[in-house]
Parts: sequence; C-alpha cells; structure tokens
Amino acid sequence: MTKLSDTQALILSAAAQREDRIALPLPESLRGGAAAKVVGAMVAKGFLQEVDADMRKSEAVWRETGVGHGVTLVATDAGLAAIRIEPEDANPAPAGTTDAPTQESAPDAPTEPKAASKTRTPREGTKQATLIAMLREPDGVTIEEIMAATGWQSHTVRGAMAGALKKKLGLEVTSEKVEGRGRAYKLPEA
Repeated sequence: MTKLSDTQALILSAAAQREDRIALPLPESLRGGAAAKVVGAMVAKGFLQEVDADMRKSEAVWRETGVGHGVTLVATDAGLAAIRIEPEDANPAPAGTTDAPTQESAPDAPTEPKAASKTRTPREGTKQATLIAMLREPDGVTIEEIMAATGWQSHTVRGAMAGALKKKLGLEVTSEKVEGRGRAYKLPEA
C-alpha cells in the first residue's frame, strides 16, 4: 500500500472530485518551495501528471512554460488508486491525459466486462504525436533524428518510447541496426 502524507491525500481527493481531475488549486497552506517539493514528489511517483493548460478555458496553471503557455496538474489513475479510488469510479479526465471510463450505465443495469487495457491517444500537434508519426515511417527513425525534430535529449527520447509509447499507449516499438545509419526505431504499420 502506498503511504501518502495528509497533504498528498488532500490534493488527490480534491482532484478526484473534479470532472477534469485537475489538482489545482493546492491547499492554501501549501506555498512556494513546500508546494514545489510536494508536487515534485507526486509527479515523480506518478500520482500527478503535468499537462498543457488550456489558457483559453482559463485552466488553473501550475507553472508557466512560455508567453501564454503553461502546465496544469492532473491526477493520474495511479494517484486515484493511491487514495483507493478506482479510475472507473472517478470522473473522466481531459482527452489524452489519463484513462477515462469507457462505459456509462445506470446503477442497476447489467454491465459488460471491461477490457484489460484502454486505448489512449496523444493530442495532435504535440511532440509525442510527432514522435509517433516519425516512428511510423517505413524506414523508421534514429534517436538523432527524433532529437532534431523534438528538441529532446537522447535520454528523453528513450524514456518517451519506453514509458509513454510502450507502457501507457501499448505501442510496440521495434528497432534494428541499419548499416550506415545506426539503430532505427519504428512502429508496426497501423
């Protein structure tokens, strides 16, 4: 069982009650460096995820990433599980951030078994979408080519392929050595 501080449990509980699972605003008693430390630990444990804030909807912003751009914090399925809330019981999350319920039913209506894994799709125009498009090229793509297109460092590219693509999206990334080019990574044809 995951041990949470009272503050972490409070943040996750508040997020679980919101339709979009946004974890902001944080408790008023949590400010500055303390807030950064608590949130950093929760992101590292996978309980919260930083996602682009929709400034047009005036979403609460955790931190700014540029002029008119910012990120907000969203509770993940792991975060909800840490406070013993099943993702199906929680309200749906924004598209592309975490698993959302796939079936709604009346309380007494019979339900069909749920699939073991749910399909997630990245938002268009993101670096993750760019990565997936590059990996779908017939000849595949090298780490260096991905780095040039996304501005990521090599460890970030590898982490995105192993974490976001393989674990979260369930995509099978394969690789092979190509003479004169190095190791090329690709996804099977859709």
